[in-house]
Amino acid sequence: MPPAKVLVVDDSALMRQLISKMLGNYKDIQVIGTAVNGQDALDKVKVLKPDVVTLDVEMPVLDGLAALRRIMRECPLPVIMCSTLTALGTRATIESLAAGALDFITKPTGPSRLNPMVEELAGKIRVAAAVPLSRFARRPFSVMHTSKPVGAGGTTMASGRQAGGAVPAAERRTAVSSVARFTGRTRVVVIGCSTGGPAALQQVVPALPRDFPVPVVIVQHIPVGFSKPLAEHLDRKSHLEVRHAEDGDLIRTGRVLVAPAGFDLTFRDRGGSVSVILDRGSAPVPPGGFRPSVDGVMTSAARVFGDSAIGVLMTGMGRDGAMGMKEIKNCKGRTIAEAESSCVVYGMPRAAVDAGAADRVTPLPQIAQEIINML
Repeated sequence: MPPAKVLVVDDSALMRQLISKMLGNYKDIQVIGTAVNGQDALDKVKVLKPDVVTLDVEMPVLDGLAALRRIMRECPLPVIMCSTLTALGTRATIESLAAGALDFITKPTGPSRLNPMVEELAGKIRVAAAVPLSRFARRPFSVMHTSKPVGAGGTTMASGRQAGGAVPAAERRTAVSSVARFTGRTRVVVIGCSTGGPAALQQVVPALPRDFPVPVVIVQHIPVGFSKPLAEHLDRKSHLEVRHAEDGDLIRTGRVLVAPAGFDLTFRDRGGSVSVILDRGSAPVPPGGFRPSVDGVMTSAARVFGDSAIGVLMTGMGRDGAMGMKEIKNCKGRTIAEAESSCVVYGMPRAAVDAGAADRVTPLPQIAQEIINML
């Protein structure tokens, strides 16, 4: 197999040189060019035709997010963002993932972090290069930009309506039909995803109607510092309230909780009201593991909610979630796996399907409606 051809884009000459030189140590990766800003990247993508682009988030002339949107529109291909841990960097990174970037890495905070960063980047380049380009060409990354109305004191209300007006027509088309019949059986929906997840979540969560009668908990594999911007991004676009989970938060109707990166999340039933418990964990995460893990959250949901839980597993590499989905299914709950046809990376859903843990295998655009059908 020929090496993956990579275009490195960064406004720092030092970073371009270091990343290019260190990636050159991998026989299966070939840096075929560099670019100094987003406009330069667009020009070179069309000429060099790389397999993967590494794209700095913060650049002059044309920043990473603007460049990404044009790449996805004009010549879609796998893009890995290079982010800082600043407030601006984290928010722009989440916007980039929602706009179609496959994955991201965080820039090193010191020289000692450079080698681990490049090693991580090399692994993500290998994954990106294996994703068929058709997945990017077909995938509907663009979603309406919903503004929630502002109530007294500047707080937002989860009605999905713009201040002083009705829901825009584009928004009505995106949302599924209202929940006309609800048996009361379902008490929680747990959604798990990894690589490609932010863009997939943007297709599912904003599509849930404002009268959706069941709490939702999201587990997205993402580094510490990025789960809160993800929650804020989804909240801006959704009918429902989306918030970054805090220890003791109640699981209640109209609320979507995003599990914080770096914490294990479990459920606790206190006489009918269920809350989330967050724990940093006393042991390090094993190689290839995650905190929180989809398996852990779904297993806890199965134990607390029994047959009243729905598990949904979407795009991502690896097997996390297959065991948890099986636990939900064993407790007579219901389960959905994203179909291979719409997955950016068909790893986690495949593992669930192979384990016999999926009741339904559904393409991404139909997952929100399938959840409603199961209520």
